[in-house]
Amino acid sequence: QVQPVESGGGLVQAGGSLRLSCAASGRTFSGYAMGWFRQAPGKERAFVASISWSGGSTNYVDSVKGRFTISRDNAKNTVYLQMNSLKPEDTAVYYCAVQITGPYWSSRAYEYWGQGTQVTVSS
Repeated sequence: QVQPVESGGGLVQAGGSLRLSCAASGRTFSGYAMGWFRQAPGKERAFVASISWSGGSTNYVDSVKGRFTISRDNAKNTVYLQMNSLKPEDTAVYYCAVQITGPYWSSRAYEYWGQGTQVTVSS
């Protein structure tokens, strides 16, 4: 079983940047598309970005387009989320997950979720 492990969260001022990492523990992410989701207090988990196995196809929620970049290094079994121009509304716990089947924007398409990493953006 593959187990994602997220890192890189923290506290940053509005306008700042963070890079989240998602490393594979156990089996690799080989052959799988991957996704990042986030969950703010009192809200449901929401899609942020996804990337195909090759890295050639990416998708983003409209609110992060032009600010966030998802990438992966398959040799290192790691997926990244570069977050620039952060806003207070980006504050959430960010989760990495393995896409098994279904539409990329749906959390139901994903299994093997990480424990999450907290991102807090102060105004």
